[in-house]
Amino acid sequence: MTVLVRDFLPADADAWVRVRRAALPYMVTTPEQVLSDLAEAHPDRHYRLLVAEEDGEVIGTAQVGISHESTKPDQGFCNPYVHPDRRGRGAGSLLVRAGEEHLTGVGATAVYTWVLDDGPANLAFAGKRGYAARRPAHFLRLGLADGTLPPLQELPAGVGLLTAADFEDDPRPLFEADTETTSDEPSDTPVQFTDYENWLATTWRRPGFDHALTSVVTVDGRIAAFSAAETDGLTRYSSAMTGTLRAYRGRGLAKLAKNDSLHRARAAGYTDAYTGNDAGNGPMLAVNRWFGYEICATEVRHVREIG
Repeated sequence: MTVLVRDFLPADADAWVRVRRAALPYMVTTPEQVLSDLAEAHPDRHYRLLVAEEDGEVIGTAQVGISHESTKPDQGFCNPYVHPDRRGRGAGSLLVRAGEEHLTGVGATAVYTWVLDDGPANLAFAGKRGYAARRPAHFLRLGLADGTLPPLQELPAGVGLLTAADFEDDPRPLFEADTETTSDEPSDTPVQFTDYENWLATTWRRPGFDHALTSVVTVDGRIAAFSAAETDGLTRYSSAMTGTLRAYRGRGLAKLAKNDSLHRARAAGYTDAYTGNDAGNGPMLAVNRWFGYEICATEVRHVREIG
C-alpha cells in the first residue's frame, strides 16, 4: 500500500474532518469551516491544505502557510495530523516534507508546528526532523451536560451584557477589541490584526462563529471584555477567545463574559465545552479552573529554522 500527498479538494472536506476529529477531538472542526478557511484565506497567507492518502483513503491532513498577521515576518506554519489508527505508514513525514517545500518556496525563514504530547513518539518525530521544542499549551474540557456552572452574577453598576448578535450592523468595535486582546496573548509569533475586511471574512463570517453565544461585557457603554464562541451545531462548544481590554483588567469581567456564554451554550443544548490556553497564561488558566475545566491534552509548539 502506497501513501501519497496531494492538495486538498473540496470533496475531501468530510474526510478531513473525520481525520482531524480523531486526532484532535478537543477542537471544533466542521467541513464548512475547512472550506471557508481555504476560500477566504488572505493571499499573503499562502495558505495550502494537504492530505495524505492511502489506497484512496484520506489518513492525514496538514495546514500550511505564512503567519501573515504576525509582527515577525516570514514565519511559516505546518500542522500535520494523522489518524491515530493509520500512524506508522510514513504519512506524517510526507506531509511535513511537502509543507516545508511549500514554505521554502514562498520565502518562509522558520516553520512552526504543534506537536501533541501524548507520548514520546510524537516529540521524537519532531526532534528527528530538526524541530526544537518551545512553549506548551493545554486543551481543556468542561462537561456542560453533567457538570455545574457558577451562578450568573449580578451586574455591577455601569456594566452591561450583550452578545455579538447586537453588533450585526457594525462589528468594528468587536474587531478593535479582538485586535487589542489578541496582541497581548503569549505567542512565539505575536499577531496584530490590521485588515478589517479580512477579519470580517475569516472571523466574523466564519462558519461556526456563534454570534448568539458570544458574550460581550460593556462598561459605561464601551466594550470591556468578551468571550467568543464557536460551535459545531451539534454538541460541541469552544471558547475561541476570551479577553479583557487593558483598561478594564483585574475586575473579573472575563469571568462575567465567559460565564454568560457558557450558560447560553448549555441552554442551547451543547454538552461539551472546550478551550485552549498557553501554559504560561496563568490568568486565563485560573479563570478556567474556577469554571471547572480540566486539562485533557497538551501540545508543544516546535520550530525549525529554514532560512
